[in-house]
Amino acid sequence: MYVVLVAVVVVVVVVRRLRGEPLNARDLFAPPVVLTGLGVWALLQRHGLGPGDYAWVAAGAVLGAALGAVRGATIRVHEREGVLWQRYTGRTFLVAVVSLAVMAGFAALAAHCGLAADARPLQLSIGVGFLGEALVVGYRALASGAPFAPERRGAGVRGGVGPIRSVTLVVEKRNGN
Repeated sequence: MYVVLVAVVVVVVVVRRLRGEPLNARDLFAPPVVLTGLGVWALLQRHGLGPGDYAWVAAGAVLGAALGAVRGATIRVHEREGVLWQRYTGRTFLVAVVSLAVMAGFAALAAHCGLAADARPLQLSIGVGFLGEALVVGYRALASGAPFAPERRGAGVRGGVGPIRSVTLVVEKRNGN
């Protein structure tokens, strides 16, 4: 179930950014925070991890965030229609392919050294990579002096309710708001 959710979030984010989209803080930071949270939750479900295991996980998270930051440096951030926009470039995809290869090598090394596969949640790896990207893009956006785009109330990929807003609506409904 979580693999499907992660795949959907990643595809939605990549497709939107490939086409180019207004840059707002919620869309920039919500997916990596959600994915990282799911990855931490999955890691906490794994019992019997020792300090060495957590060291591998931490090193992988740092490496993933650093590779995400490099990817973030390749994203085109520009002003359009009075607000900031972002768009993935060809270099973004080149860095993504190199990042996947580096992370696959790191995962193979971790497995060779005895770290169990379920101690390396995919959601955590993807989440910290997107978080590294978001931090660099966010910094570049703030440094530009141009305003972030306003949030699109209730607008998803095709004008429907987006995945983050859907979760908010469900929580609000359960709380009676």
